[in-house]
Amino acid sequence: MILKCDVQYRKVDSGFKLTKVGVTGVRKPVLVKREGLSDLNGALNCNIDVFVDLPATQKGSHLSRNVEVLREVVDESLTEPISGLENLAADICNRLLVHHEYAVTANVCISAEYFRNNTTPNGKQTLEMYELIARGRVLRGSPVRKTIGVKVMGMTACPCAQQTVKEMLECGDEFPVISHNQRNLCTVTLEMGEDVNVEADDLIDLVEDSFSSPTFELLKRDDEGAVVLNAHRNPKFVEDVVRGVLKRVTARYPSIPDDVEIVARSESQESIHKHNAFAERTASFGELREELLQ
Repeated sequence: MILKCDVQYRKVDSGFKLTKVGVTGVRKPVLVKREGLSDLNGALNCNIDVFVDLPATQKGSHLSRNVEVLREVVDESLTEPISGLENLAADICNRLLVHHEYAVTANVCISAEYFRNNTTPNGKQTLEMYELIARGRVLRGSPVRKTIGVKVMGMTACPCAQQTVKEMLECGDEFPVISHNQRNLCTVTLEMGEDVNVEADDLIDLVEDSFSSPTFELLKRDDEGAVVLNAHRNPKFVEDVVRGVLKRVTARYPSIPDDVEIVARSESQESIHKHNAFAERTASFGELREELLQ
């Protein structure tokens, strides 16, 4: 029922349509249980942003409805765990349009810290942290598009500096020579329809395989030396990281629909420069497959 005191429904004589109105930074625990989820079948501490559009004739959006939707899905996940954050984002999008009858679009962004076991080069077990990224967007009357992604930290060794040092020292290729290193942050997201599913663990694996070397929270001396040697045996430009991700993700998902869109972004935090190096590619899987045939 619309009350006279419902200020949000007041008409605006000369207003503008707003593309996103909502709430940001809502913190909620979400229970996840997914077959094949390697190390974490439990609550993820999520940061959630939700938005709908607002017509030009309406003064305000009902922000409390956004929080109500989030409370609903969180409460439901505690009794029936969700299968993935991207599916949760898609569900929230659909519910937002039900609660906001005046809205045409809905957008949801979710991020969460994710811990899983890993193994150092010499076989020691470690617990490493990653960031999960999930999004949803929908236009009323159209299917929801959902996004799953990961942000992974690794290491690169500069091929250019390494080649320069080789020439300066006049040494061969028997052993990897010194170069300067970078901490690399690589983000990969895939946007798809509701009926397509991609495992975040798989994305983490293929990103780590694209670095010069993964990095680890705890390294004893033998593993520390192994990481450095492995990285210098496998020098990478920031461009190589992105291309490596694209190559591995197309190989990992040969049957994924052509309209699935990938964004692969890599940033190397330089050690000898005062700037960072950056590379990115946005493409559909159809576009990537065409390029592989050339």
